[in-house]
Amino acid sequence: MRNNCILIASFIILIQLPLHVMAQERPVTIDDHLRAEQIKEMKFGMFICWSFSTFSGSEWTPTLDKDASYFRATGCDTDQWCRVAIDAGMKYILFLSKHHDGFCLWDSETTEKKVTNSLLGIDVLKQLRESCDKYGIKLALYFSEGDWNWPGAVDGKGYGAGVGKDPEMKKRQLQELCTRYGPIEFFWMDHAVGDGGLSHQETVEWVHRFQPNCFVGFNHGDAAGRLSLRERGTPGKIGDVNTTKYNKEAEVNYKDYLVAEFTYPILPKHTGGADWFYSLPEHDTLCKPAEDLYKDYQAAVQYGNIFSINVGPDYEGKIRKIDVKTLRNVGELIAKEEQSTGSD
Repeated sequence: MRNNCILIASFIILIQLPLHVMAQERPVTIDDHLRAEQIKEMKFGMFICWSFSTFSGSEWTPTLDKDASYFRATGCDTDQWCRVAIDAGMKYILFLSKHHDGFCLWDSETTEKKVTNSLLGIDVLKQLRESCDKYGIKLALYFSEGDWNWPGAVDGKGYGAGVGKDPEMKKRQLQELCTRYGPIEFFWMDHAVGDGGLSHQETVEWVHRFQPNCFVGFNHGDAAGRLSLRERGTPGKIGDVNTTKYNKEAEVNYKDYLVAEFTYPILPKHTGGADWFYSLPEHDTLCKPAEDLYKDYQAAVQYGNIFSINVGPDYEGKIRKIDVKTLRNVGELIAKEEQSTGSD
């Protein structure tokens, strides 16, 4: 009788665990082509960039003279991010986990330069994971492969000016991201400051040790993985050189891509401030038209791409009012189309 009670209690605990916890404990590898079709079904997402550059007013923020206190966010509303995504007809969030500055938006054990040591004091990625689960949104992660804190790096400079290498650190950080935060749909790897000393093929293999169904893409550098990344790109068939700005050679010559993701900032061209991150208060009324975003959404669906529009939460950890309004309008256009065609 006692053994039966233990078994029943164990079963109850098991069924109460989040699905992503159980899935990670017993990963089942899905065929890459089937997995690609699942990713294509995500169609439209929100790329969220939030880090030191939110507070510097520039795209790249040198880091060696800064600690976690430089991240001066006074709040973090991940539920708002997800509600805006739902209203926009989005099915996934692509979240910046670490930019070139090395500041980790999760409670990493690899560095003191992390969000839990900032004034905000919370694990933002953990909170976002909970919000995504609450609203039924998929989660993907941006990750800067290189890091200005690593040996050999030139602070604030890109590839070719001295890149930092610490392959074991890169592996430890990716392992944390792959094992602590549930299923990651794909990794958006930024090669702007190098590969961190771990090649792209080795990076894919490392991620797949923990999450075999997670696609991995690189915005430039050596081609690897199944995901074509088109930074500041456009919709189109895989292999079309005109769809990408930084990854033209891989787009044309690499034959293992199964799906393409393109992304660009919601901010139009402007003077001063950042593009991908929250810019400056004087730019708070600037935003690309909803109609333009909707056209790219339609083209993404036509070509079987996925499309993420980038937004930068402000100092209070909220999406700008103009972005909320614009994305809601996009969602209304998508809903109207789906009603007329009977699709979902």
